[in-house]
Amino acid sequence: MCGGRGSRLDAAVEKPLFEVGGVPMVDAVRRALAESRVETVHAVVSPQAPDTHDHLCGELPCIATPGDGYVADLGVALEQVDEPVVTVAADLPLLASETVDRVLDAADGATSVVVPRALKEQLGVAPDYDRAWVPAGLNVVAPGEDSLVRSWDARLAVNVNRKRDAAVAERLFHES
Repeated sequence: MCGGRGSRLDAAVEKPLFEVGGVPMVDAVRRALAESRVETVHAVVSPQAPDTHDHLCGELPCIATPGDGYVADLGVALEQVDEPVVTVAADLPLLASETVDRVLDAADGATSVVVPRALKEQLGVAPDYDRAWVPAGLNVVAPGEDSLVRSWDARLAVNVNRKRDAAVAERLFHES
Protein backbone atom coordinates (compact mmCIF):
# COMPACT_ATOMS: atom_id res chain seq x y z
CA MET A 1 0.00 0.00 0.00
CA CYS A 2 1.85 3.06 -1.24
CA GLY A 3 -0.68 5.60 -2.40
CA GLY A 4 -0.96 7.88 0.61
CA ARG A 5 -0.25 11.57 0.56
CA GLY A 6 1.85 11.57 3.76
CA SER A 7 0.86 15.07 4.88
CA ARG A 8 1.89 14.43 8.53
CA LEU A 9 5.45 13.68 7.43
CA ASP A 10 5.79 17.14 5.87
CA ALA A 11 8.58 16.06 3.51
CA ALA A 12 9.73 17.35 0.14
CA VAL A 13 8.96 13.94 -1.41
CA GLU A 14 5.94 11.67 -1.30
CA LYS A 15 5.87 9.53 1.83
CA PRO A 16 6.68 6.18 0.12
CA LEU A 17 9.74 7.79 -1.48
CA PHE A 18 10.99 9.28 1.79
CA GLU A 19 14.42 7.78 2.49
CA VAL A 20 15.49 5.94 5.61
CA GLY A 21 19.08 4.71 5.54
CA GLY A 22 19.47 6.19 2.07
CA VAL A 23 16.68 4.00 0.62
CA PRO A 24 13.12 5.05 -0.22
CA MET A 25 10.81 3.38 2.31
CA VAL A 26 8.77 1.69 -0.41
CA ASP A 27 11.94 0.10 -1.80
CA ALA A 28 12.90 -1.23 1.63
CA VAL A 29 9.44 -2.81 1.94
CA ARG A 30 9.67 -4.14 -1.60
CA ARG A 31 13.06 -5.74 -0.84
CA ALA A 32 11.75 -7.38 2.35
CA LEU A 33 8.81 -8.85 0.44
CA ALA A 34 11.01 -10.03 -2.45
CA GLU A 35 13.31 -11.84 -0.01
CA SER A 36 10.37 -13.44 1.83
CA ARG A 37 8.14 -16.33 0.78
CA VAL A 38 5.65 -13.90 -0.77
CA GLU A 39 5.30 -15.00 -4.39
CA THR A 40 4.03 -11.87 -6.15
CA VAL A 41 4.29 -8.23 -5.11
CA HIS A 42 1.88 -5.59 -6.39
CA ALA A 43 2.20 -1.87 -5.75
CA VAL A 44 -1.12 -0.33 -4.76
CA VAL A 45 -0.89 3.27 -5.96
CA SER A 46 -3.18 6.28 -6.16
CA PRO A 47 -3.36 9.74 -7.71
CA GLN A 48 -2.21 11.09 -4.31
CA ALA A 49 1.33 9.81 -5.01
CA PRO A 50 2.13 10.17 -8.75
CA ASP A 51 5.91 10.07 -8.26
CA THR A 52 5.57 6.78 -6.38
CA HIS A 53 3.50 5.45 -9.28
CA ASP A 54 6.24 6.45 -11.71
CA HIS A 55 8.95 4.97 -9.45
CA LEU A 56 7.30 1.54 -9.15
CA CYS A 57 4.97 0.83 -12.02
CA GLY A 58 7.58 0.03 -14.63
CA GLU A 59 9.10 -2.62 -12.36
CA LEU A 60 6.11 -4.07 -10.48
CA PRO A 61 2.55 -4.88 -11.37
CA CYS A 62 0.54 -1.92 -10.12
CA ILE A 63 -3.03 -1.66 -8.92
CA ALA A 64 -4.44 1.82 -9.36
CA THR A 65 -6.89 3.03 -6.73
CA PRO A 66 -8.83 6.30 -6.50
CA GLY A 67 -6.94 7.59 -3.46
CA ASP A 68 -9.96 7.63 -1.16
CA GLY A 69 -8.02 6.49 1.91
CA TYR A 70 -6.28 3.35 3.11
CA VAL A 71 -9.36 1.23 3.80
CA ALA A 72 -11.21 2.20 0.62
CA ASP A 73 -8.11 1.74 -1.54
CA LEU A 74 -7.36 -1.60 0.10
CA GLY A 75 -10.87 -2.73 -0.81
CA VAL A 76 -10.29 -1.78 -4.45
CA ALA A 77 -6.95 -3.62 -4.48
CA LEU A 78 -8.36 -6.78 -2.89
CA GLU A 79 -10.98 -7.01 -5.65
CA GLN A 80 -8.12 -7.46 -8.15
CA VAL A 81 -6.11 -10.24 -6.50
CA ASP A 82 -6.74 -13.71 -5.13
CA GLU A 83 -6.55 -14.42 -1.41
CA PRO A 84 -4.57 -15.02 0.67
CA VAL A 85 -2.83 -11.67 0.37
CA VAL A 86 -0.15 -10.07 2.50
CA THR A 87 -0.75 -6.34 2.87
CA VAL A 88 2.00 -3.99 3.98
CA ALA A 89 2.07 -0.25 4.45
CA ALA A 90 4.91 1.48 2.62
CA ASP A 91 5.90 3.30 5.81
CA LEU A 92 7.61 0.28 7.44
CA PRO A 93 11.20 0.93 6.33
CA LEU A 94 12.70 -1.55 8.82
CA LEU A 95 10.59 -4.50 7.66
CA ALA A 96 12.62 -7.69 7.25
CA SER A 97 11.89 -10.77 5.18
CA GLU A 98 12.16 -13.08 8.19
CA THR A 99 9.47 -11.03 9.92
CA VAL A 100 7.15 -11.45 6.95
CA ASP A 101 7.85 -15.20 6.91
CA ARG A 102 7.17 -15.48 10.67
CA VAL A 103 3.81 -13.80 10.15
CA LEU A 104 3.01 -16.17 7.30
CA ASP A 105 3.90 -19.13 9.54
CA ALA A 106 1.66 -17.84 12.32
CA ALA A 107 -1.23 -16.71 10.11
CA ASP A 108 -4.47 -18.51 10.68
CA GLY A 109 -6.98 -17.09 8.24
CA ALA A 110 -7.27 -13.32 8.26
CA THR A 111 -4.41 -12.12 10.45
CA SER A 112 -3.49 -8.70 11.77
CA VAL A 113 -0.09 -7.97 13.26
CA VAL A 114 -0.11 -5.74 16.33
CA VAL A 115 2.62 -4.28 18.51
CA PRO A 116 2.40 -2.94 22.07
CA ARG A 117 1.63 0.75 22.31
CA ALA A 118 4.17 0.83 25.15
CA LEU A 119 6.91 -0.30 22.73
CA LYS A 120 6.08 2.50 20.30
CA GLU A 121 6.18 4.99 23.17
CA GLN A 122 9.47 3.55 24.48
CA LEU A 123 11.00 3.91 21.02
CA GLY A 124 9.71 7.48 20.71
CA VAL A 125 7.34 6.97 17.79
CA ALA A 126 3.84 8.34 17.78
CA PRO A 127 1.15 5.72 18.39
CA ASP A 128 -1.92 6.60 16.33
CA TYR A 129 -4.30 4.54 18.46
CA ASP A 130 -5.23 4.79 22.11
CA ARG A 131 -5.21 1.09 22.97
CA ALA A 132 -2.72 -1.38 24.46
CA TRP A 133 -1.98 -3.13 21.13
CA VAL A 134 -1.82 -1.14 17.90
CA PRO A 135 -1.76 -2.18 14.22
CA ALA A 136 1.71 -2.62 12.74
CA GLY A 137 0.78 -2.19 9.08
CA LEU A 138 1.39 -5.84 8.13
CA ASN A 139 -1.59 -8.16 7.65
CA VAL A 140 -2.76 -11.30 5.91
CA VAL A 141 -6.14 -11.11 4.21
CA ALA A 142 -7.57 -14.60 3.85
CA PRO A 143 -10.75 -16.57 4.38
CA GLY A 144 -11.33 -17.80 7.89
CA GLU A 145 -11.56 -16.42 11.37
CA ASP A 146 -9.77 -13.20 12.27
CA SER A 147 -6.63 -13.71 14.32
CA LEU A 148 -3.87 -11.58 15.79
CA VAL A 149 -0.12 -11.96 15.79
CA ARG A 150 1.34 -10.01 18.70
CA SER A 151 4.88 -8.86 18.04
CA TRP A 152 7.47 -7.09 20.17
CA ASP A 153 9.70 -6.54 17.12
CA ALA A 154 10.77 -2.89 17.12
CA ARG A 155 11.06 -2.99 13.32
CA LEU A 156 7.28 -3.43 13.14
CA ALA A 157 6.65 -0.69 15.68
CA VAL A 158 8.18 2.06 13.55
CA ASN A 159 5.72 3.37 10.98
CA VAL A 160 7.16 6.60 9.62
CA ASN A 161 4.34 9.12 9.74
CA ARG A 162 6.14 12.13 11.20
CA LYS A 163 9.67 13.58 11.24
CA ARG A 164 10.34 12.21 14.73
CA ASP A 165 9.31 8.72 13.54
CA ALA A 166 11.81 9.09 10.69
CA ALA A 167 14.55 10.01 13.17
CA VAL A 168 13.80 6.87 15.20
CA ALA A 169 13.82 4.74 12.04
CA GLU A 170 17.20 6.21 11.02
CA ARG A 171 18.66 5.48 14.45
CA LEU A 172 17.41 1.88 14.46
CA PHE A 173 18.55 1.40 10.86
CA HIS A 174 22.11 2.43 11.76
CA GLU A 175 22.10 0.33 14.95
CA SER A 176 21.20 -2.85 13.08
